[in-house]
Amino acid sequence: MNKEKIVSELTFKAVRSSGAGGQNVNKVSSKVVLGFNVNASLALSEAEKILALTRLASRLTDDGTLILQCDEDRSQLRNKDIVIKRFFMVMEAALKTDKPRIATKVPKAVIKRRIEGKRRLSDKKQNRRKPDV
Repeated sequence: MNKEKIVSELTFKAVRSSGAGGQNVNKVSSKVVLGFNVNASLALSEAEKILALTRLASRLTDDGTLILQCDEDRSQLRNKDIVIKRFFMVMEAALKTDKPRIATKVPKAVIKRRIEGKRRLSDKKQNRRKPDV
């Protein structure tokens, strides 16, 4: 994943932020909406595109666009930085390949210890019974 290439493919839109802020909210567009079309990306390989499309399926639009937004800060520039960092965190999580699980056997000592414990419990209960005379 080439970050410089991907940043050039990102689209940004400044929108009026909601919430508290008084008259400033009505004048300033500080909320930033980031868009990234996974299907049209030249920075991602075909394998990475397929992985991103499957893992981010619930977050993508119908045409394969990932949309993130940020209105945490009153500064448009800070919101842009935050949303870019958030985008790369989402993409790295989606493109991370899990290491294959290696099946392990239960050690013989563990099996032996379990059976010994069962045998001790059985003997204890056996000793509680009335003797056969």
